Amino acid sequence: MNRRTLTPLALAGLLASTLAACSGGMSGKEGSGGTIVVGTTARVAVTEDTPAPFDPAASYDDSSWNIMRNTFQTLLRPPRTGTEPVTDAAEKCGFTDKRNEQYSCTLRDGLTFSNGNKLNAEDVEFSLERLLLIDFKGGPASLFSNVDEVEAEAGNKVVFHLKKPDATFPYKLATPAASIVDSQTYPADRLAKGFKGTGSGPYVLDDFDAKRRKVLLSGNPDYQGASQAKSQKIELRFFNSSKSLQKALDSGDVDLMNGGVSSRYIEQLEKDRDDQIKLVEQPGQAVRYLVFDTEDETVGQRAVRQAFAQVIDRKQLVSTVYPRTAEPLFSVVPGGLVGHTNSFFNEYGEPDEKAAKRTLRKADVKTPVRLSLHYPQVGKGGSGAKEFALLEKQLNGSGLFDASVEIEPPTSYSTASLRGEYQVYGFAWLPDFPDADNFIAPFFAKDNVLNSPYSSKEIREELIPETRREPERADASENFARAQDIVADDVPVLPLWQGKQYVAAHDDITGVEWALNSSSLLQLWELDRGVSS
Repeated sequence: MNRRTLTPLALAGLLASTLAACSGGMSGKEGSGGTIVVGTTARVAVTEDTPAPFDPAASYDDSSWNIMRNTFQTLLRPPRTGTEPVTDAAEKCGFTDKRNEQYSCTLRDGLTFSNGNKLNAEDVEFSLERLLLIDFKGGPASLFSNVDEVEAEAGNKVVFHLKKPDATFPYKLATPAASIVDSQTYPADRLAKGFKGTGSGPYVLDDFDAKRRKVLLSGNPDYQGASQAKSQKIELRFFNSSKSLQKALDSGDVDLMNGGVSSRYIEQLEKDRDDQIKLVEQPGQAVRYLVFDTEDETVGQRAVRQAFAQVIDRKQLVSTVYPRTAEPLFSVVPGGLVGHTNSFFNEYGEPDEKAAKRTLRKADVKTPVRLSLHYPQVGKGGSGAKEFALLEKQLNGSGLFDASVEIEPPTSYSTASLRGEYQVYGFAWLPDFPDADNFIAPFFAKDNVLNSPYSSKEIREELIPETRREPERADASENFARAQDIVADDVPVLPLWQGKQYVAAHDDITGVEWALNSSSLLQLWELDRGVSS
């Protein structure tokens, strides 16, 4: 993902390794002129995987989407509470037929881009057609592969004609993939490279300072929508490690930290109840999978993947590497979503080396099975290294596997994964929208974001189309459960854990509880500065 797909294991993006260490900068408490400083371990860079970080036709990583969410507008946006999208650039939207194949939106009056150009239905049509035309590999175009035609009509109205019914289409229009770009500025058939962006969101990108590792945003005075900025100045500052970010929050150099909230720091904040730093915990849908190359000579054998699933101890993994910040995950669909079922636990139960041995023996697979696990190097040490070292230990400790861990360069990790260069690799997914469909279709539909050779005809041709016909998502639960059971039986991917969301901030910062939406994206317009206790 590039985003939500092949994001490195720390759930971060990338910042060029040549950038200097974070130095100086404005204090979150003094001399900022009201600027709210948000620290994060997420990073942005121009790399092989992300040649155009702020172009909606290419960007699919969490770091870029965080900035795009706040500087571009979409027809719809995620709600403050619940899951049903609400209007943003649109005044009203809805399906116009009973089959959920035609969706129409009427835009608000007076919309303009940050360069002063007017925003109209033609720009919406241009933006989506451009996304599909460029079809950047590993990008977000797959979210809209079901779109047959987009029509801009009189009265600032745009109509989307879908190839097949899709009740989740409104959710997709609320993602940064559907960001509206200026048809007079952006090229129709190629990417807009670099760090510039022309949008119509609540904030304007003033500066991307690579040397000082920060992004400066200011309130957009011409913004017309439902997300008016409460604070007119925001600085996003990038840090190399959780430790340095936590130090900056403690000292007051930053006002709020997103990402990198370690288990130890959570424990420290909970003990220091007189501290002026508050911690907000929320359910999260960030998940970690292992992905198998199902065409590989070794892990292409289903018995090998099943035995792998029977050996891995998720509970030990979470308690050792991610205490307090994650929970074991036994399905490709995380807990908390309608349709979730613990398919892997139902299929394999607790870790069982004897059962794994029987599985391999029945398939005439010689042991120990030699294979390699791959993950990207993000910083020195860190949770990724600990996680994969423990996975290696669990596999080899069974006597059934001869596993080795390979550390890969993060700048080419996504591309290499898509090329099928790894037998087994780590994969982090943040949802585009809060629906079980977004944990099944992106991975198992045709032209999936993994570029996986695995294919289930039942999932692809029956279950995905059937779940998308259900406007009441609870009515799709049975088919979602069936899809999860198929994945548990075939094991093209292996779910490991589901993360929680934490935001830590000084107590004079308001709106912290609304700072992250259900897709773990920052909603910076919610933040403001109040009075410290």
